[in-house]
Amino acid sequence: MSKTGIIFDLDGTLWNTSETIVPIWNEVLKSHSETDKQLTVTEMNGYMGKTLEQIARLMLPKLDLENAMAIVYECCDVERDYLRKVGGKLYDNLAETLKQLKEKHSLYIVSNCQDGYVQAFLDFHGFNEIFDDFEMSGRTKKSKGENIKLIIERNNLDKAVYVGDTQGDYDAAKAAGVPFVFAEYGFGSIDSFEYSIEEFYRLPSVAEQVFLTVAN
Repeated sequence: MSKTGIIFDLDGTLWNTSETIVPIWNEVLKSHSETDKQLTVTEMNGYMGKTLEQIARLMLPKLDLENAMAIVYECCDVERDYLRKVGGKLYDNLAETLKQLKEKHSLYIVSNCQDGYVQAFLDFHGFNEIFDDFEMSGRTKKSKGENIKLIIERNNLDKAVYVGDTQGDYDAAKAAGVPFVFAEYGFGSIDSFEYSIEEFYRLPSVAEQVFLTVAN
């Protein structure tokens, strides 16, 4: 029997933390006299799915990259500890749907986030038993596509699909050579896609369709 895995992006796919973390990031930014930057939720939504270097360049373009990255890392450290205490906003029917998917498939997370961010999600919301493995660019220094491949290889998956909400997620899935399911309710938009879900609870039926197609 083949081993099938569903690999998820995190922000915009499983949860939304923008409203929660913007005040935290702004407090850190206020402590740095070299910038007067203050974030909006809309801006934070636009950062989701990007690497920390990309966020630093977008958020603090007037600073040199080294200083901008130092501030972003500080924001991430404070954010990670805060999310362990308060969690984020889960998308509707998430827990129930994940349990349904777990009956047939192994579940994983691959994100461009800092090390500790996925762990905060798993710990606060009690999902450590649901997900078999996870990886992030902040730990491996690899691209999202490379980390998807890493998850597939070290978990010996015969078939896998990646679920995400941005063009970057789509590109990563293609780079890893796996089908992609677009989470339309998330932060991004995509030029074209074969599979999509308007709400999270629709994923089990779409996943079955994807794996049947892969089998053929």
